[in-house]
Amino acid sequence: MIRELKKIKDVVDWGLCTGCGACYFNCDKGRVALVNVESFGIRPRFDDCSTCTSCLAICPGNRVDGTGTLDHESNHPDLGPVLEIWEGHASDAEIRFRGSSGGVLTALALFCLEQEEMGSVLHTAMDESKPWTNKTVQSFTRSELLERTGSRYAPSSPCAGLHAVEESEKPCVFIGKPCDASAVSMLSGSRPQLNRKIGLNLTFFCAGTPSTRGTLDLMESLGIDRAQVTAVRYRGEGWPGRFSVSSGNRTNGESLSYAESWGRLADYRPLRCHLCPDGLGQSADIACGDAWEHFGGTPDAGRSIVIVRTQRGSDILRRAREAEYVELERVGSEAVLAAQHNLLRRRKELFGRLFAMKLLWVPAPNFSGFSLFRSWTQLSITRRFQIITGTLRRMLLRGLWRKRPFG
Repeated sequence: MIRELKKIKDVVDWGLCTGCGACYFNCDKGRVALVNVESFGIRPRFDDCSTCTSCLAICPGNRVDGTGTLDHESNHPDLGPVLEIWEGHASDAEIRFRGSSGGVLTALALFCLEQEEMGSVLHTAMDESKPWTNKTVQSFTRSELLERTGSRYAPSSPCAGLHAVEESEKPCVFIGKPCDASAVSMLSGSRPQLNRKIGLNLTFFCAGTPSTRGTLDLMESLGIDRAQVTAVRYRGEGWPGRFSVSSGNRTNGESLSYAESWGRLADYRPLRCHLCPDGLGQSADIACGDAWEHFGGTPDAGRSIVIVRTQRGSDILRRAREAEYVELERVGSEAVLAAQHNLLRRRKELFGRLFAMKLLWVPAPNFSGFSLFRSWTQLSITRRFQIITGTLRRMLLRGLWRKRPFG
C-alpha cells in the first residue's frame, strides 16, 4: 500500500518540500519557522502541527495543478496554458545587460511600478550578511530592481513574504520560481485579500534549486574564504553571464562560465526538483526564460522567451510593449521547444520516476494538467526501462525509500 501525505510535515519528511515558504505565510497561529539546511534547502520547522492539515491544500510539494484558467483549446500538450508566445528583451539597455536572459521580467516589474501604479515587487535578492544565500525583499524603484536583478541559484522562500503583499494598499508584483508561483495561485484561491493584491504573478523557467552547499563548494573550489565574500552573482551582466564572487579588496573577484558553474551546481538539487513537471511555470500569468536557440557560444546582450498564460498577463504585456518597456516579436511553440528541450525532456521521464516511487510505496506529489503519460509514451521502451530501474536504484542507495523526520 502506498503511503500517503496526511499532513504538511509528511511533505518535508519525505523530501518533497520545495522551500517556497507558503506554509509559513499561511499559518495564522505562527507555528511554522523556516530554516536553511545547507545540504538540502530552506525547510519549515513545525511547532505542534501534528494534527493540522490546512497547509496541504496550498503546498506545491503536495500537489501542482498546471491546467490554468484558459479553455481547453488554449492548452498546449507540452507547454500548458498558452495565450501568446513572444521572444525579445528589455528596451532599457542597462536592464537587459544586468538581467539573466534579456531582462524581460525586470522590465515588466518596473512597468508595473511606474505605469500600472502597483505598490511593490516581492522577489528574491542576495543576502548581504551572507552573500551565498538569499533573502525575500520588496522593491519599490528602478534602482532597487537593478541592484537585485539576475538569477539566484540558491534556496529562496519568496512566499514567506506574502504578508507584505496581502497588507499592501495597492496590488503588487510577485516574482518567484514556478513552484512559488503555483503556491501563490493556490493561496489566492483561499485568501481573497491576497487574491486582490496579486497584481501580476511572474515566474521564470527553472531546472531546479541547488542547496546552499552547492554555492559553498563552488566558492571553495575557487579558493575563496566565505568570511571574505562580499557578493555572489550567478548570472547577468551579459548573456548568459558568469558565476562571480567578490571578496576582500578584489572587486572583480573570481568567476566561472555559466556552463561550468551550473554544470556543478546542478548536482546539488534536492529530490523534489528532480520530480518537477512545471519547469515552464504553468501557474503564473507570464513565464520567461532563456532563448537558448539563439545562443552561439559567445556572450551577447541576451534574449528571453515569454509565455503568456492568462488574460491579465496578456493585457499588462500589451501595455508594456506599447509603453516601450520591452521589445518583443511573436513566435510559435517551436521556439520554446527548441530553446527549452532539456526541461521538456525531463518531463517526458517524470511518469517513470513517479511510477518507481509507487513501486517502493513512497508517496509522491499529485500533478494534474501536465500530460505526463502522453510525454512518457514518446520514449522508447528501452529508455522507459532505464528510467524506472535507475530511479529505483538511486532511491534505494540514497535511502529515499523511507521517511526521514526533519525538525
